[in-house]
Amino acid sequence: MKKVLSYLFLFLYPIFVSGQGNDSDTLKLKADLSLTGFWQAGNVETVIFRAKSEVNYRPWKKWLYTTRNSYVYQEFGRVKADEDILSLNFLYFNPEKRIHPLVLGFVSTNFRREIDLRYLFGAGATVKVLNNKKNRLTFSITSEYEKTDFRRASFNRSEYNGNQIIDTFRGTIWVNGRYQLFENKVILSHESYYQPSLEQANNFRWQADIGMELPVWKFLNFKINYLQTFESIVIANQKREDQFLTFGFTLKSY
Repeated sequence: MKKVLSYLFLFLYPIFVSGQGNDSDTLKLKADLSLTGFWQAGNVETVIFRAKSEVNYRPWKKWLYTTRNSYVYQEFGRVKADEDILSLNFLYFNPEKRIHPLVLGFVSTNFRREIDLRYLFGAGATVKVLNNKKNRLTFSITSEYEKTDFRRASFNRSEYNGNQIIDTFRGTIWVNGRYQLFENKVILSHESYYQPSLEQANNFRWQADIGMELPVWKFLNFKINYLQTFESIVIANQKREDQFLTFGFTLKSY
């Protein structure tokens, strides 16, 4: 529990230090935090907790740094089943333009999938398909180098057996959107990516993260979140797909 609280503080910190103002588009630093989960006690004890934050920072006029971080923890009968960290970091150049370049870095761990550390870095470009105060839709195409360090070397595909470290070059398609509906009474958001290997046809993954928010206060929304992930290369006897449905709140600094 102490570890969960320490991660929670790290997610909350950017919101506490971010600047305040009437027009969020002029802020140099913007942050939000979503806390969702599920708890059940009694004959069956279950804990599911997810924290997700996004911070946007403009170090210079033509640069935008965005970091999206998530933490997932699951426990069944007081036995830990998941503890996953995912950090997506993007640096955009001339983000006001419809098409602009970017560089990215990606770091993650996964307890159940027995991934000690995975990192990825690369570059690409983003296209704004829809961009106004109420609605946003963007597509990005990037190419990356990835390295994954597993705790074991026995996989669902035998050709990878014996190697605890798997590295490859990937190409990725990213889709991100956010829409304010019914006079801002409902906010829909989605963030997804598909990552095939450019070297191994059977090595690919994808993730879809979908949220619906109902504003409660200027800085607080009620949120329902659905997360689905898929990995084609996993430790032997593990399922390749995971799904999470959680409920909670989003805190905003703007």
